[in-house]
Amino acid sequence: VQLVESGGGLVQAGGSLRLSCAASGLVFDENSLGSITWFRQAPGKDQEAVSCISFLDHTKYYSESVKGRFTVSRDNAKNTVYLQMDSLTPEDTAVYHCSADRRVPLYLWDGCPPESEYDFRGQGTQVTVSP
Repeated sequence: VQLVESGGGLVQAGGSLRLSCAASGLVFDENSLGSITWFRQAPGKDQEAVSCISFLDHTKYYSESVKGRFTVSRDNAKNTVYLQMDSLTPEDTAVYHCSADRRVPLYLWDGCPPESEYDFRGQGTQVTVSP
């Protein structure tokens, strides 16, 4: 299994970016357990799970810091999860990566799975938001 993120870059405050997490070796369909979570980590700050999406149904979660601005989605045919980020602020500046848990249905968690649950992780993509 390989997770590859793309779509990061430099954007002005108020702008938008769409991140992609392409998963090879995973199947997204109604028979697949698990989920994909988008994390971010800014310098000097703890890692934060910003959003996650189920493989098999429409369960999604968002952190309070991004709710209403970020939208997570998936394309099963492409085995890709997207994170649409709108109304970006400098506080969104971080390295974003995706991680996959392929054992537990997302609806069994009250939010995104804890960090101990993930089987695979991508390398990350830098998002920088200028004032």
